[in-house]
Amino acid sequence: MSYNVTWEEIKSHYRVKDRNFPMLSEDMPTFMGVPHVKKPGDLKGADVVIIGAPFVAGAKGKYAGVDKSEWVMAPKRVRQQSIRYPSGYVQDFDLDIFEHLKIIDFGDAEIPRDANLEPTAENILKAQAAVESKVGAVLDAGAIPIVIGQNSPCGSYAIAKPIAERAAGNVGMISLDTHWDSKPIDWLTKDPRIAGSGNWKAKTYEFHNNFTIPNLVEIGERGMLESKEMVRNFLAQGVNFIPMWKVRTELGIEGLCEELRHAYDGTDAVYVHFDMDVIGGAGPAQGDILGDLAEPIGMTDYEVIRIAHEIGRRGLTGFSFICIPPGSAVIYRLIVYVITYLLVGLVENRQSE
Repeated sequence: MSYNVTWEEIKSHYRVKDRNFPMLSEDMPTFMGVPHVKKPGDLKGADVVIIGAPFVAGAKGKYAGVDKSEWVMAPKRVRQQSIRYPSGYVQDFDLDIFEHLKIIDFGDAEIPRDANLEPTAENILKAQAAVESKVGAVLDAGAIPIVIGQNSPCGSYAIAKPIAERAAGNVGMISLDTHWDSKPIDWLTKDPRIAGSGNWKAKTYEFHNNFTIPNLVEIGERGMLESKEMVRNFLAQGVNFIPMWKVRTELGIEGLCEELRHAYDGTDAVYVHFDMDVIGGAGPAQGDILGDLAEPIGMTDYEVIRIAHEIGRRGLTGFSFICIPPGSAVIYRLIVYVITYLLVGLVENRQSE
């Protein structure tokens, strides 16, 4: 599927055409029109900060069978689609998130151009450092970073690392994914320093002792993709593994939400990571837009949004997205919903204190 929605068409939408909002570039507004800040010193007082991380792995023109130029556009396209919503009012809850939270857009991390064109280990580390710098500044300001990324390490480990470095104690993780991303070494560079697309989670636990596997809630994997040795190793260490089969046959969405508690048990921080290939072919768009990443028994859009809302109600330290399926406007809107309903939960959390 080819994404052919232009910025001019979005601007002409009846909910958009008469409004003014900050622009990060000529064709990229801020997320939902929130204020834009450029300097870490301007983050003071923020509750939530949006960051883009336009990085795609792979040495050739395609990633997972889809052209890299499609994948890398995710931060821009999510922001473009977000602008169709004229306010932060969520009618499901009769609540306007902007009345309760200060949300700002910190722009995109300065990913070096060569990192996407020539993904050597050194270029990837520079890209990772660019994301780390922004995430660290947000955490130091006392806010929650939400990173709209596309591949690892820039949309995963680059958020986990600064959280681990600042946490006083253990760190829990809630991960939605089709893959464990826990292979021994990065498939692209073969460099042990790189927390890449297939191994970033393994590197997180290798590099940071305060990320504890009994506080990992791993949701969504299924089928025949992983080695039994790797999965059984995680199980032996106490991971809370919830495959989609268990969600469908035993837990349901209510039971699944209850399982999130393990990430909070005795931890001082919780990192949340949504790898959006978890939706597989379950929608709202056809699974084939994910290319080689599409798998049956995917999570539905409602389930992803509901989990995000429940996480907001419990609280979190940082949040990131990768593998946002390219080529579908409604998928980019799904990311907007995930963020918005997460923030509704965060408001409810604060109101209950």
